[in-house]
Amino acid sequence: MNIAERLKSSIRDVADFPKPGILFKDISTIMLDANLSADVLDHLVESFKDQQIDAVAGIESRGFLFGFPLAIKLGVPFILIRKEGKLPYKKIKHAYELEYGSAVIEMHSDAVSEHQRVLIHDDLLATGGSAAAAAELIQKSGGVVAGFSFLVELSFLNGQEKLNAYSENNHSLISY
Repeated sequence: MNIAERLKSSIRDVADFPKPGILFKDISTIMLDANLSADVLDHLVESFKDQQIDAVAGIESRGFLFGFPLAIKLGVPFILIRKEGKLPYKKIKHAYELEYGSAVIEMHSDAVSEHQRVLIHDDLLATGGSAAAAAELIQKSGGVVAGFSFLVELSFLNGQEKLNAYSENNHSLISY
């Protein structure tokens, strides 16, 4: 089985989470399989190792799971993008709409350097709201969005279209 088939057989569907009508793709099952987790990380590294990535930004919280190890393997800094009120130092923020509500995310104001090429990583691409908000933070800090990385894409929600305004270098391991 290839990596996409292995991921699809591992990811669990949870109906009506976080609210009725949503079919949640639970990636926590991937972490129960150390070999699959290692293979996912290897695949991500292979996808981005030659793309002049200066940093990886992970979106709280599931974007941290593979984003931080990816940054380590690429030999670049990892940038935390967190929910409002979770970071202790000076920060910048961006408000945005989710597919089931609204949110505010923040990043430390000194996390990104001018012209730094930042890969944004998260577990899942749905409507693109969270990833686009992260891209806004990177750009507000003077950085450049080098691309987006996701484990799962819900292609029927057309999130790619929103992200193409920031970068057309968008990579998902699997798509539903």
